[in-house]
Amino acid sequence: MKQFNRRTFIGTATAAMATAAGPIGLPAKPQVSEKESANGVLSLIRYPDRVAAYSDDTSKRIELVREADRWHPAIYSRNLEFRSEVAADALQLKVSSPTLALTRIHLRWNVKVPTEILVVGDAWERSYGDLAWRGIAPERPLPWYFATWMQGVTHGYGVKTGASAFCFWQLDPAGVSLWLDLSNGGNGVVLGPRELDVATVVSYQGRSGELPQSSVRALCRGMCPAPRLPSGPVYGTNDWYYAYGNNSAVGILRDTDLIVGLAPKGGHRPFSVIDAGWSGSGSDSDIIATNPKFPDMPGLAAQIRQKGARPGIWIRPTQAPKTAKPELLLPNSRFLSANSDYAPVYDPTIPEALEAMMRKVTQVVEWKYELIKHDYSTFDLLGQWGSQMGPQPTRPGWSFHDRSRTNAEIVLDLYRAIRKAAGPDALLLGCNTVGHLGAGIFELQRTGDDTSGQLWARTRRMGVNTLAYRLPQNGTFFTIDADCVGITKAIPWEMNRQWLDLIARSGSALFLSPSPDAVGPEQKADIAAAFAIAASGRSTGYPEDWLNSTTPENWKFNEGDSSKAAESQYHWCGDSGCDPYRI
Repeated sequence: MKQFNRRTFIGTATAAMATAAGPIGLPAKPQVSEKESANGVLSLIRYPDRVAAYSDDTSKRIELVREADRWHPAIYSRNLEFRSEVAADALQLKVSSPTLALTRIHLRWNVKVPTEILVVGDAWERSYGDLAWRGIAPERPLPWYFATWMQGVTHGYGVKTGASAFCFWQLDPAGVSLWLDLSNGGNGVVLGPRELDVATVVSYQGRSGELPQSSVRALCRGMCPAPRLPSGPVYGTNDWYYAYGNNSAVGILRDTDLIVGLAPKGGHRPFSVIDAGWSGSGSDSDIIATNPKFPDMPGLAAQIRQKGARPGIWIRPTQAPKTAKPELLLPNSRFLSANSDYAPVYDPTIPEALEAMMRKVTQVVEWKYELIKHDYSTFDLLGQWGSQMGPQPTRPGWSFHDRSRTNAEIVLDLYRAIRKAAGPDALLLGCNTVGHLGAGIFELQRTGDDTSGQLWARTRRMGVNTLAYRLPQNGTFFTIDADCVGITKAIPWEMNRQWLDLIARSGSALFLSPSPDAVGPEQKADIAAAFAIAASGRSTGYPEDWLNSTTPENWKFNEGDSSKAAESQYHWCGDSGCDPYRI
């Protein structure tokens, strides 16, 4: 069977090892109390036991020693200083390195990690059906945060959103590691005279009887003190999963009529989002050329609004035209050979290039589109999908034009530029974006790889997994979008009906892609019921079998009134079981 997705469419200064018990005259802080150990708590809001750095200038690990809250090479050098400042409820991490080109810093806490615990982490950008509670896997990178579960109690540990490094954790029976990737491209960052505020470590200690989802949600709330959220529920249509780029203004208006007719009267209006395909095959300028089937984009936005929906649109702001100046572009050496759908991409650290990117954002804002789905920026900037990154967000051996900022800072600055160009009123939906860096900037975030209008196995594996495992981020980082319900004849309605119901009742964003030949009276009735739930903004849910399934089937919901709490059991695999093959 042919597979359809967006990608197929868009075609050490050396140092002696030093003890880390603390400087002379200061007592070492106990690693973990007996009470903490019994409850599975890991004592991380304290000075690490070891810190090491890596640099372009040497292939060796640079071991650092501590003096009070400062760390430096054993042979003292003004070229590198790391600070770990302990506060009441956080650990602030800073670094200065005037001349060394730093690539990463490794922090290590020597704590006893109970071997019977279960562990879950997050993902670099979207997840790829790979999130799960598992036992200890020492080599497993856990991006941004992790949670542990033991004997009914869940604890969480992470770095605050908006960090200046790509951060991941590791656990093994003897301790916990935190890696801070400071690279610029695939080489070291040249910080110069400034001190970099790298990251802030926070934790959450769960309580007996607390739902694990509630514990992880509390951790997420502590990591993101100021989320940017939509003013109301987000639901509606997106044409991708039936049109796959073969779309038109006529089809968009037909979809708009459908959802407006099925949405509840009054209250929050649905969105009609135009996905990829409208912009045609390419452009020789930074003004987006339109497909002939979309003759009047401002007029189309106005028509959508007149029909009673809110217009939304997809863009790829990082892509440059083939005629762009080569000196404004990123090198293709950042791509893996397996990645075939790359395009010329602007280097956002060059002001002229960044300005060209933002013209795409301002263009659709001037056309009066109220939701902007911006896509591809992680792949475009770093040359890899999140599923390919492992412990390294990008390949070694290349740099951005401006080497003074880390990859995380460059991504953050791009997101802030998009926010500024979009203005305060447009909603931003990040797709293939780094959620931990977009939190507080974007209102919505696509949290998983593409679902499908052609293959149910992809929707089950990608959609259900990301909804279940990243639902704690909903309302704490942004409103999550677990991706669409692709309504086509290729997907049995008995499966899609369940997916539609789950998204609506989860409290996350709900988008559907309705092929006109697959929407009959039965589908319309189910869509209307789901829209009523989604538009109310009152329903929330969580998976009861979260700890032992990658695609949980047993869910509990609350519609804002405890007397209406309900349970649902979904059957994702159908009568024939689940597809084990690559999708």
